[in-house]
Amino acid sequence: MARAIPRLQRRAEFLRVAGSGRKWAAPGLILQVLRRDAEPETAAPVRVGYTASRKVGIAVARNRARRRLRAAVGEVMPQHATPGHDYVVIARGATLTRAYPALVEDLRTALRRLGVFRAGQCNAESSGDGAVAAAGPGG
Repeated sequence: MARAIPRLQRRAEFLRVAGSGRKWAAPGLILQVLRRDAEPETAAPVRVGYTASRKVGIAVARNRARRRLRAAVGEVMPQHATPGHDYVVIARGATLTRAYPALVEDLRTALRRLGVFRAGQCNAESSGDGAVAAAGPGG
């Protein structure tokens, strides 16, 4: 099993990422990113925070949405997220109903659009074609 990704836990950390102004909205999620300047880019780990507002639904629905986002992040971020950045993944109403492979592809697309996508070491041949990478795990 892969090692757990460090998480953002304090409100101030979430606000700092939100204040950076870099975000991408996809149908299944919103991704916000902030580069950390204090640490060298090669040594700093990826840190991720998850949030779901009451617009997503009742507590059970919000928890389910966060679990789905954590699963997608665990699949994509270790290979494709650029180190030295903080990420906040925000659930949307469609997070609950969107097919899982589409949710994973939303995350990959958001990383590409924000300029923090890096080709993975283990899946280098399939990471160049998004359609092939999205069809693999779901089929």
